[in-house]
Amino acid sequence: MKFVSTRDKEGKKYSFTEAALKGLAPDGGLFIPEEIPSLSDEYTQEKGLAYEAYTILKPFFSGDESEGDLLSICKKAFSFPLSMHSDGGKDTLELYYGPTCSFKDFGARFLAFLMDGALKRRGERKTILVATSGDTGSAVASAFYETEMLDVKLLFPKDGVSGRQRSQLTCWDGEKVSSFEVEGTFDDCQKMVKDAFMDARYSSSLSSANSINIGRLMPQMIYYVHSSFLYEAKYGVKPVVIVPSGNVGNVTACYYAKAMGAPIGKIVIATNANRSIEDYIASGKFTPRKSIHTLANAMDVGAPSNMERLFAFYPEYDEFKKNVKAYYAMDDKIRQTIKEVWEEKGYVICPHTACGEFVRRNWYKDDPTIVVATAHPAKFETIVEPLVGKSVAVPESLYSMLGKEENVKTISPDYTKLF
Repeated sequence: MKFVSTRDKEGKKYSFTEAALKGLAPDGGLFIPEEIPSLSDEYTQEKGLAYEAYTILKPFFSGDESEGDLLSICKKAFSFPLSMHSDGGKDTLELYYGPTCSFKDFGARFLAFLMDGALKRRGERKTILVATSGDTGSAVASAFYETEMLDVKLLFPKDGVSGRQRSQLTCWDGEKVSSFEVEGTFDDCQKMVKDAFMDARYSSSLSSANSINIGRLMPQMIYYVHSSFLYEAKYGVKPVVIVPSGNVGNVTACYYAKAMGAPIGKIVIATNANRSIEDYIASGKFTPRKSIHTLANAMDVGAPSNMERLFAFYPEYDEFKKNVKAYYAMDDKIRQTIKEVWEEKGYVICPHTACGEFVRRNWYKDDPTIVVATAHPAKFETIVEPLVGKSVAVPESLYSMLGKEENVKTISPDYTKLF
């Protein structure tokens, strides 16, 4: 199994581990699998999540240097629950039981242990550059803090994350994990990472842990395969899967899972006021733009990097429009949906999940559906608690990060300030 650049599919080919260590392809493109294989005959949910993950990812590691370590990596990475909130077919996939209470823990932990093992074999160290609009950075910091051969530099937009997200981003030691508050938007942070990768002075010692890294994205297939098989077994139909999306990596993993044979019906993207995907579907012209700050801040992305992977998957506009559906929720609809779900169901959701729930209630209310819950509502207590009229219990893993002394440096959006 080999991986190629979105910008040159006939160019140099890399193994999964090689692509993960590089982060970005040398030509600035994103790595994609040369083909999407079918699920292995070994696939099973009967031996636990780690073994299930192993069987899903195994075809992508055929001939890879890390092939023999894959099961142990999965056992270390996927050591927390994966839960479905059932509601008569209007179900919610809860992806926030990892160490930092967001879906990013799945990909970040897998990537950290994969890269650390590969670097140990090579006797090398690398620095991870990661731009975050909220949840990615804390998941990466938590995961990579456990490694031996990797250091992390976190970039996040000033005034662009919630208070509790900020605590998760700035509670680290400043040596193994360094935090940088950028005077700009998430898109500025993301550009800084890409510019650093293209600078020969730094690139050889760098890698990424955003969803631009194929090693962060591919493990996210696991929960789509898992949940869709559970759903089909319970209800006898394939679900419409509604994915709150910012940088579009999470939903790209859903498309890959479906292509592998997961029983998924339609895939639907839910965004906030950052509507570049919806605008492309309507016009046929993709126009990245400055990001807009919203209540669903982790999705505040005006120029989603993984559109490049979706364009590679569906290169013709008509094909893209047929297979990719997207709808947006403005802040007033996010608030309304959080309040309605609590009043009707006694169930608390975060602003990002509310975007998906809003789409379900307005466009897919008669369909079998799974909405992906991307983060724990306790991370957004200043938004959620006034709407539900009660405090939201803070998970222990999140509580342990709150109140620690901040260790952060404020910089202009100039990547050379990172070094």
